[in-house]
Amino acid sequence: MLFDDLIEEFVTSLENQLGTVLTKDTAAQVLTLSSQDPIFTIHLYFPNRPVTRLENRTPKTFHIDIDQLATAPKKTLLRLLTLLGKGQVIYARQTVVARIDKKVALDFQIDHHLQLALAGKYRYGLFSDGELISIAVFSGGRHMRDKKASYRSFELLRFCHKSGVRVVGGLSKLTSAFIKSFKPNDIMTYVDRDWARVSNLHTIGFRERGQTLPQQFWIASGHRHHAPNEVSLAELQNSFPDGYLIYNSGSTKLILELP
Repeated sequence: MLFDDLIEEFVTSLENQLGTVLTKDTAAQVLTLSSQDPIFTIHLYFPNRPVTRLENRTPKTFHIDIDQLATAPKKTLLRLLTLLGKGQVIYARQTVVARIDKKVALDFQIDHHLQLALAGKYRYGLFSDGELISIAVFSGGRHMRDKKASYRSFELLRFCHKSGVRVVGGLSKLTSAFIKSFKPNDIMTYVDRDWARVSNLHTIGFRERGQTLPQQFWIASGHRHHAPNEVSLAELQNSFPDGYLIYNSGSTKLILELP
């Protein structure tokens, strides 16, 4: 199997950090790692294998493509550990919220977020003892055609903590600061279903408003390229040779409606 050393290092680090032994299963040509204490499942997907996601085995099921593990092994590992309850815990009440500039927000995402960094229009950060530990990036206001002229909807584009850190109440504090400044009628966001089937955003008032279909990506030379349905496989191969196609699990759309 390709990537043997990478996977062995990843599995060993995860087992050591969690104090557990992972069970390995290669059914459907996908490497599945599972644990009973704590209970979770990881599906690892490889190049030129079946592209559709497997069914979730446990409430905490994570779908990871090997290109993510190859290009960002530390970020991937730390995100998993954080989602499984490990890492440093900081309470939002111990932090200070402030606006941050575009460069700071982009640099923080590059260091700590697995997806493409986005500048957005409005950016907020949480600071602990002067150190930036969480950020939230919002779009500008958008008018909704089915709403009155004064109605404005904003999108939460990105949210992340510093790798290896959990800020309890962090997103609530960041969104509250944004709401106080801009008084939106609603805030919507998308949650990546590869990492979360049930979002903890429900605890601060977000409600599910549907799901998006899985997106396809062309992986070439360690980079992800979004591949719209109208782009043919031949065009992708011509533009980015020696690549392969993957599909994610899609996203859950959530909206926080405000009075």
